[in-house]
Amino acid sequence: MSPQGLIRLIGAGIAVFVLILALSQSTYVVDPGHRGVRVTLGKVSDIYEQEGFGFKLPFISRVEPMLVRQQKQQLEAVCYSSDLQQVRIKLSVLYRVPQESVVRIYRDYYGDPFQSLIAPRVQEALKEVTATRSAEHIVQQREEIKAGSLEAARLKITELLRLEDLVMEDIALSPELEAAIELKMVQEQEANKAIFEQEKAQIDAQIAVVRAKGEAESIRIRGQA
Repeated sequence: MSPQGLIRLIGAGIAVFVLILALSQSTYVVDPGHRGVRVTLGKVSDIYEQEGFGFKLPFISRVEPMLVRQQKQQLEAVCYSSDLQQVRIKLSVLYRVPQESVVRIYRDYYGDPFQSLIAPRVQEALKEVTATRSAEHIVQQREEIKAGSLEAARLKITELLRLEDLVMEDIALSPELEAAIELKMVQEQEANKAIFEQEKAQIDAQIAVVRAKGEAESIRIRGQA
């Protein structure tokens, strides 16, 4: 083969390779449960891409996937109660990215939206709620703490992300404080038991008096008969 023929053959091979590469770069697939963000030469499109197959400009355009299904992340917060006791709270955060927010989140908050948007606001909400309650109240009223923190965090996050739920997994105090609270609870239970037994004894005594009066009246009536 002549040099000119070899050059033409190599040129044709390169052209075919570039064509195949361009074709492979001109399509994209957005997986189920995701939405796509189209970026062309560094500019983010204002419209998100639905899941499925589509076309894009090869080499200069790409489609970044963003998950819109519900996600779950672990979080820990160190808070202080109204009586200045340290409280460590471990919880699970359930959230999802609304499809209407995927473009804005990608453009304005590039990275993990949980770390940049959700985690700091949930921690802030927990600290605000626990700061108004005593340590004992925080331990005994977990659902109240959860409900207040969830509402406060949703207001801070707004509609940009959907905070579905907070699951309180553990609330830890210092060992000394936990022992003191447990002792107080035992004492309160014993005191309530003693009050119950006292009230029961009073009721039994009243019933006995009524029964005795009834029997005396019955005896009087029979005697008259």
